[in-house]
Amino acid sequence: MTKTKHPLKRATVTFVNIATVALVFVAALLGWDRLQNGGAAQPPAGTLSPVVSPTPEQEVQANVQVGLPALASNSSPTGSGITRAATMDTTIPTRPRVDVITYTVELGDNLFSIAEQYNLKAETILWGNFEILEDNPQFLKAEQELNILPVNGTYYEWNEGDNLGQVAEFFKVEPQLIIEYPGNRFDLTEAATGNYSIEEGMWLIIPEGKRAIKDWGPPAITRENPASAAFYGAGSCGAIYEGAIGSFTFVWPTTSHQVSGYSYDPVVHKALDIGGSEGNAIYAVDHGVVVYAGWSDYGYGYLIVIDHGTGWQTAYAHLNAVGVTCGQSVYQGTMIGALGNTGNSSGAHLHFEMIYNGVKVNPLNFVQ
Repeated sequence: MTKTKHPLKRATVTFVNIATVALVFVAALLGWDRLQNGGAAQPPAGTLSPVVSPTPEQEVQANVQVGLPALASNSSPTGSGITRAATMDTTIPTRPRVDVITYTVELGDNLFSIAEQYNLKAETILWGNFEILEDNPQFLKAEQELNILPVNGTYYEWNEGDNLGQVAEFFKVEPQLIIEYPGNRFDLTEAATGNYSIEEGMWLIIPEGKRAIKDWGPPAITRENPASAAFYGAGSCGAIYEGAIGSFTFVWPTTSHQVSGYSYDPVVHKALDIGGSEGNAIYAVDHGVVVYAGWSDYGYGYLIVIDHGTGWQTAYAHLNAVGVTCGQSVYQGTMIGALGNTGNSSGAHLHFEMIYNGVKVNPLNFVQ
């Protein structure tokens, strides 16, 4: 039979339990109060007390009691740690340009100064602007708007029937280099499967691309066959001539020794531009026979070419006046014309070329 506990006993047990809890609570309060007053009372075993971080003043007092150095007081919200200086400037990392921009040519510009401004090669400026410059630095004029490529290379307009492999081969690069260049904006997921499309008229940047540059200067014209330059203009000579032979030494071709405009460059300017005033005397640099004397149709204005009979020819362009005729023998230092500004020229100067066995060389290596 189940025994039932008497109600009074149950009430007594309950009261005892409540009293016990109350005593524990009071003891905890007393211990906490002592701690607040610098005491070292511990809460009774088996009880929990709230964890509260001591104030800085309590930490200082506790350290004094145990012989520790006092903590430094610092009202800064960052405490005594390292602080970061406030700065109003933000450094934004530079990113390489991938698009073609434009530049308006200013008076005094030349191909090399523009290229240097954009950290490009001079030939890249020519390759990016064939429609305007036609590979000829002499065609550069103020107010022209030029394409400036983001990298060294070439610029190509896609034509109907073009093949990417053939275009890449022509410019001596791999097709993938064209596809992956960010400025061409191909969808690389499609390109990976070969399913890319290039619309007619689209311009492609060909990074690292290169091609031959057309040389608009006079060809090597010899006394044995001066008629070979008949295509070049009215100054061509139509007969075979004999005459003075050169000495293999060369004097300066005009009164000024100052380079003006373009110096010699083996890719884009295989000549030397020499400054001076219109009308300054132009001299034959060595003995020879005149094989071209007159107007040029290719931008060089009035032009004289001398064959020296030694494998050497010299050319004198943009002249104001021509003082010799076809077949005439001239001698080193003979005045043959006057410095000018004819043809595609942006100022008075002599465009001077030296050709040896068909190769245009740097005149600065030979004239004295």
